[in-house]
Amino acid sequence: MKLKSGCFLQCLCLDEVYCLLSVRNTAVLAKDFQLLDVYQKNYLNNLQFYCFLCYMTNLNKDQIMLLFDLPDQNARGKICFNEFYMVVCLLLSHEDHHEKQFIHHHAGPAFQLLDVDGDNMIDFNEIEATSFLFNIQKEELKMIFKDFDISGDEIKLEKLHYRELKMFTVFCIDKQQQKEEEDHE
Repeated sequence: MKLKSGCFLQCLCLDEVYCLLSVRNTAVLAKDFQLLDVYQKNYLNNLQFYCFLCYMTNLNKDQIMLLFDLPDQNARGKICFNEFYMVVCLLLSHEDHHEKQFIHHHAGPAFQLLDVDGDNMIDFNEIEATSFLFNIQKEELKMIFKDFDISGDEIKLEKLHYRELKMFTVFCIDKQQQKEEEDHE
C-alpha cells in the first residue's frame, strides 16, 4: 500500500513515538474532512470514502471497502471524523513503516478494528485480510501467529486475545528492527 505522489496526505507527519498527528495536522485533516463531507452531515458515506482513498492510495476496491467496513462495525454505512482520523493515521504509519508501532501504541482501538466478527478475539483470517495494512507477508504471519497463541486455543484456527496482540506487535517490532540492522550490515 502506497500513498500516491503529490497527495496532501504526504504533507502530514505522524509523531514517531505515539503515531498521532500534531494539533496543526489534525486541524488540516479536519478541514479536508469537511471538504469531503459535501452533504454536511459530519460523516462520509462509502462512496465518498472510496473516492478519497482511490485518489490518495494505490489500494484496490476490495481493500478500500474492507478499510471502510473495519471502523464501521455497527454497519451504519458512514465514517465519522474520529474513524477517518484513525484510518489516516494508519495509512501514514504504513507509509512511514511504523505500522507495528501504531498498533502497539493504539492496541485497544486497533484490536477493535481488527476484530471483524466482534468475538473479542482475532483469528488468522482477520489478520490475513488486513495484512496489507501491516506489511506482513503471509508465511511470516503464519509463523508468528502460531508462536503467539499462548492460550492454546488452536482447535481450528488460532485466535489472539488482546494481550496476545500486544505481544504479537512487540515481537513484530523487534523482528523488523533486527531485519533492518541485518540489512544495514
